[in-house]
Amino acid sequence: MAVAAREDRRLTAIGLMLLAFLVFTGIDTSAKWLVQAGLPATEVVFIRFAIHLLIATVLILPREGTRLFHTQAPALELLRGLFLAGATFFNFFALKFLPLTVTVSIFFAAPLLVCVLSIPLLGEKVGIRRWSAIGVGFAGVLIVTRPWGASFHWAMLLSMGALCCASMYFVMTRRLSGVDRSETLQFFASLVAVVVALPMVLLEWAWPVAPIDWAAFVLIGVFGWGGHQLATVAHRLAAASALAPFVYVQIVYMTASSWLIFHNAPDIWVLAGAGVVMGAGLYVWLRERQLARAAGG
Repeated sequence: MAVAAREDRRLTAIGLMLLAFLVFTGIDTSAKWLVQAGLPATEVVFIRFAIHLLIATVLILPREGTRLFHTQAPALELLRGLFLAGATFFNFFALKFLPLTVTVSIFFAAPLLVCVLSIPLLGEKVGIRRWSAIGVGFAGVLIVTRPWGASFHWAMLLSMGALCCASMYFVMTRRLSGVDRSETLQFFASLVAVVVALPMVLLEWAWPVAPIDWAAFVLIGVFGWGGHQLATVAHRLAAASALAPFVYVQIVYMTASSWLIFHNAPDIWVLAGAGVVMGAGLYVWLRERQLARAAGG
């Protein structure tokens, strides 16, 4: 079956991305709810990817057939899946102790770290202006975490671990772009995470108790699959460069969820640090877009 053709429907794509990030917020909200309800973080990681894998396989396998399992770079697929599993585990464990606004603010430094990692791993070049933006962005992370003060929580180190793993996951995704089909990427990423989490889950499984816990238990995987599908369709309707800045709308969603559901109002330091990180990330995006246009011209 031929890959769906790309279209140019930017406003529709932006709307889908805004909805996708709302759905992605549902993943972290469900995860925080479940770990605070007493479920082990490893189990939450497992169920998040197991449901995602089940839905994706049931819907994609009849269409793709054996092509779904065909990869030209199995080692990279394995490594990418391991980084995704690590990022999710670190993030879900951190959510037991930290507000959503803190974890997402730290995570927003991922584009900056990807920029750094792309030098040795992808052979890309980074100029002085982007290095400056990277420095400013990581200063924003320090404003959020404040490792020098009493407000620093050790779980912020878990969020930093999630940031590092997620950045490597994005780098591996770049490496595999154009090598394997997107459906194959989605399948193997979920499969590796499920396999990694399974042995740990068997040692400490706990069933949800309250109906709302069961809802979060099921929805976390549905949110994972649904967010991916919305983002995939959006990128078919508009260029990735046009959609990239809208990732920062998630700070609005996360703040609302943290405040309304968990009653964690963000303090001025978190908001200020998030603003610095977002500004640096947007500058890196603008600079990369300018360089791409210059190369194309």
